[in-house]
Amino acid sequence: MENNRIRPLALAIVKKDNKVLVQVGFDSKKNEKFYRLPGGGIEFGETGVVALHREFMEEFESEIDNVKSLGVVENIFTYEGNTGHELVMIYSADLIKESLYNEKEIRILDNDSSYAIWEGVDVLRGSHFYPDGIKRFV
Repeated sequence: MENNRIRPLALAIVKKDNKVLVQVGFDSKKNEKFYRLPGGGIEFGETGVVALHREFMEEFESEIDNVKSLGVVENIFTYEGNTGHELVMIYSADLIKESLYNEKEIRILDNDSSYAIWEGVDVLRGSHFYPDGIKRFV
């Protein structure tokens, strides 16, 4: 991860009632469970919206709809002992694959060890929820 490059990301806030779809992660160096919004890297020549559509197909086999830009967050962080730097475009979106709204735990299809859950907004505001600065959008 530590490669002295700034990584552009597109992440989405997908809500169900008073819950947000989040990926669950763990940093073994910090011994810390954390939450992160779904989405991923923006490839060269791709807009944030196009990247978000691609990432949701790769991760959940679902199209998204009602995509709206909410803002940008700069995130400098440490994960597994390595420093990272991201510029994160934040969007709101809805899932087209409605069955995902009823799942308790959703496996991330392009990463066998990763999964997503619906977590309450109040829990997220009191947790390790990344990228830094994201809590103001939920």
